[in-house]
Amino acid sequence: MARFRFHPDLNRSTALVLIAAAMGTATATTAVPHAAADDFVYLVNVTVRPGYNFAGPDAALAYGHDICSEVAAGIAYRQLIGDIDRDFNTNDEFHASYLVTQAVNELCPELIWQLRNSAAGYRPGEVK
Repeated sequence: MARFRFHPDLNRSTALVLIAAAMGTATATTAVPHAAADDFVYLVNVTVRPGYNFAGPDAALAYGHDICSEVAAGIAYRQLIGDIDRDFNTNDEFHASYLVTQAVNELCPELIWQLRNSAAGYRPGEVK
């Protein structure tokens, strides 16, 4: 078996640093999943669950991103739930809450705390 040898001009510690840097770069470029994975999870969760009846995946994503925009704009949780209830012609608050949760968790997770603060003190049945 051939023994690995460093180039004569390269000392062992320099070679180890170069190898570690190369491994770190390879890990950094392959370890982070693409953001589209979040879109996929959102689409699976809201299209498999009955009741939303989006025209297609683009419509579902657009609706989810609209929810994110409303949360970012500071729209109150109570208002979000009411709007979704009207949009989908339902009185099922869980149905609306599920859609808001999926949108924020998967499409704009940086807004989770803002949504939680908006929902603080909310009691089911307050929407009408």
